[in-house]
Amino acid sequence: MIREKWPISASAPRARVIIDNDFSGDPDGLVQLAHHLLSPSVEIRAIVASHLRSDDTHWNRFSSSVEVAEQRAMQVVSLCGKQGSVRVLRGAEGPMVQPGVPVESPGVDFIVSEALRDDTDLPLFVACGGSLTQIASAYLRDPRIAERLTVIWIGGGEYPGDFVPAGVTSDEYNFAEDRLAAMEVFNRSSLRLWQVPRGAYRQAIMSRAEILTRIAPHGALGGYLADALTATVVDFERIAHLGGETYVMGDSPLVLLTALHTTFEPDAASSKHREVACPNLEFDGSYQSNSNGRTIRVYETLDNRLMFEDFFAKLELFAAGRV
Repeated sequence: MIREKWPISASAPRARVIIDNDFSGDPDGLVQLAHHLLSPSVEIRAIVASHLRSDDTHWNRFSSSVEVAEQRAMQVVSLCGKQGSVRVLRGAEGPMVQPGVPVESPGVDFIVSEALRDDTDLPLFVACGGSLTQIASAYLRDPRIAERLTVIWIGGGEYPGDFVPAGVTSDEYNFAEDRLAAMEVFNRSSLRLWQVPRGAYRQAIMSRAEILTRIAPHGALGGYLADALTATVVDFERIAHLGGETYVMGDSPLVLLTALHTTFEPDAASSKHREVACPNLEFDGSYQSNSNGRTIRVYETLDNRLMFEDFFAKLELFAAGRV
């Protein structure tokens, strides 16, 4: 049959990806990581385990959030059958402490070396689901990387004029993990940037019924991810925060915007973005217009149907031994 000539696992990589995420926090990053690892159209060059907010009293209960993030990333790598083929590196233990002064970490070293490779034409994405600590530091170390990669960042608050739910502040979580790094990337770098701000990534909503029926039954990987999500909901309910029937998979757009490009003229064509002059970021997370800013993409709507259905299908195929 024709379909047997096009198994999903036979898809050749069309891009390289370095994943950088705070896996010791919200487990939506673990879902994103699993989805990326099951996506053959991208070559995962490395996974960088990054830090949480130092003032986070809910997620950050560890002596080293980076060590825990590394352990959890390695667990997902193992469950995806990728142990030995995908490296997991540590990012910096904390944010930048001075403007313009990079931090040091194996993750920073790898971003610089991978960006400067001259033995491949595959485009390189650095997919950031947490802070911008590593990419800002890599740029400060060697600004030449700016023309050799694209940064995709899940982070930043809503833009002026966008809907903001009651009680939400400009102090968006990923921005607040490293304010100086975000300001470095926006205000002073020349990095190519695709931003998925909070108003967009909040659209990536999965129902708890979908988690129980489309994730949990599918092998050890599905069980692990469903347990991590469920434990988070239960944990919050202990402190009287009722989560309702949904969970925001805010990091999953990193897969959508790297692995799920169109067949011809590859791009993330099914999600809507606008191109704007990069604003300046203030220390409180607010944006100041900058007519001289380089052009960046700011995503407004996401193709959740493609993103989630692709994940459910890949998870089911993997559990059945077909990926």
